[in-house]
Amino acid sequence: MISRRALELATAVLTGSFGVAVVVSSLDNGIGWSSAGVDAGTFPFLTGIIIVVGSLYNLVRGVLPAATLASVPIAITPIELRRLAGLFVPAAIFVAAIPLAGMYAASALYVFAVLAIPRHQSVPRALAMAGATALALYVVFERMFQVSLPHGALAAAFGF
Repeated sequence: MISRRALELATAVLTGSFGVAVVVSSLDNGIGWSSAGVDAGTFPFLTGIIIVVGSLYNLVRGVLPAATLASVPIAITPIELRRLAGLFVPAAIFVAAIPLAGMYAASALYVFAVLAIPRHQSVPRALAMAGATALALYVVFERMFQVSLPHGALAAAFGF
């Protein structure tokens, strides 16, 4: 079981790390004024600073003992954690599959997996929805907007 305090501390550390990464990367782009105006890294730098300050505030509130929600002993039960993993794990696999399989194939596999594996839909219907999703992405982005989504390493290997 995970306590509310542990969740708040972990979230503060994760968001703070993200904010630091934004600040560091924006320094590479420049954060001052140039002859053309504001440098490209100024807005991301300010956004990163706001994220870091907010994360530090949450970290301090999570560490200090107080009669707040941070003192709630259990924030998430094992059943809730399993449901959360049921949402997060397929999404993480989908994002990880995009560079390998490409956006269209990864999207089709994701839609199929979230519909057929937990038995929300029958396999033929899940296959139809997965194919329709990939086709819709292709038509909308490649044809209508003329924006190429990632095709992945497999498509490059097959010459697409």
